[in-house]
Amino acid sequence: MNLITSSAFKRALKATVQKNPQLKVRIAERLKLLEREPFNPILRTHKLKGDLAGAWSCIVDYDCRIVFNFVTNENTGEEEILLINIGTHDEVY
Repeated sequence: MNLITSSAFKRALKATVQKNPQLKVRIAERLKLLEREPFNPILRTHKLKGDLAGAWSCIVDYDCRIVFNFVTNENTGEEEILLINIGTHDEVY
């Protein structure tokens, strides 16, 4: 599955890595796993409720989450993952 990064995700990723440089490798590992196998138990992928209803989240580290949506590419009809946000639990929810 292809990963698509929103501009908001790119900004949040940059801020997250600046605050916690040690997370850079872990984030890269989790993004690769998300791309290959979005429902791998390591990611603890789950659907969100409330203001983010319809979106999904997975865990990078103890207090780091990635918020994303499954979207369909209009040109190819293939399902892709749109990365929406990354940060601590309180930042993304």
